[in-house]
Amino acid sequence: MGFIDINPPVPEDGALLDVYSETVAGAVDRVGPAVSRIERLGDQGHGSGFAISPDGLIITNHHVVADAKAVRIRSANGAVGQGSVLGRDPDTDIALVRADMDVQAWARLGDSKKLRRGHIAIAIGNPLGFDWSVTSGVVSALGRSMRASTGRLIEDVVQTDAALNPGNSGGPLVSASGEVVGVNTAVIRGAQGIAFAVASNTANFVVSEILRFGHVRRAFIGIVVDTIMLPRRVALKAGMTQETTVRVRRIDPGSPADRAGLKEGDFILAIDGQPVAGADDLIRLLDGTRIGQEMPISVYDLDSQIAGRVLVPAARPKN
Repeated sequence: MGFIDINPPVPEDGALLDVYSETVAGAVDRVGPAVSRIERLGDQGHGSGFAISPDGLIITNHHVVADAKAVRIRSANGAVGQGSVLGRDPDTDIALVRADMDVQAWARLGDSKKLRRGHIAIAIGNPLGFDWSVTSGVVSALGRSMRASTGRLIEDVVQTDAALNPGNSGGPLVSASGEVVGVNTAVIRGAQGIAFAVASNTANFVVSEILRFGHVRRAFIGIVVDTIMLPRRVALKAGMTQETTVRVRRIDPGSPADRAGLKEGDFILAIDGQPVAGADDLIRLLDGTRIGQEMPISVYDLDSQIAGRVLVPAARPKN
């Protein structure tokens, strides 16, 4: 006669699922209390944000706060208050808010360079009015680029299949260890399982710039360019491998480019030895570290010569 074992061994798959569930729940327990609902005053716009310090610094998306100077903050424990927008960076879709109220918890920004495809990714936010919702998935890809509202490319974007919807914007993308590794920012309409987050290292840089300068500094040389095909003979002569480059279409009088002797029609082939294959490369290379520093560039000029120039970029005017 047989018997029934009332305590059968847990299948291996069940044990793994249990570990996964505990990992996700633990990360949510650590970061969830730091997440808030961000509402623009005077309209229906809202999104998410998360505190990163005990004095009430909150990261969200630029498109969540838009041009607002103040926002309403609803914390996970039900407290409601206002916050001042300290600064915003449309080029990375990051904004920084200081809450005029006590925050009950804050999250730690992790190192997004340590992410690998397949790592657990957990999104916490307020999608479609369903406040403090949690979705989970994996990191699908790293190093993506996406276009900001300003037209500039946001570099080093994290792709995930954790479900995002309107209202998740500005909320944290969380790792299994409970660190924030991204700021959820966008979904592709009509696609399933494709969403994006601005990497935490980018957010950390933007926050540091806003706290120090009130905005993100970027270099300015005073030109307008077109991306064009690079003639093969020019590429061979310059020892370049790219198929495209940029041609100067306009130069602002008295600008760093004007002072360096650039002319309309010049090709900019490289900056500091790094190839320039298009306008996005030029923008990427003109970061804040270039301001006031000599910057060698390689030019194919109107005399059909490969020439060197030295530019000293200025700070780009604030948006």
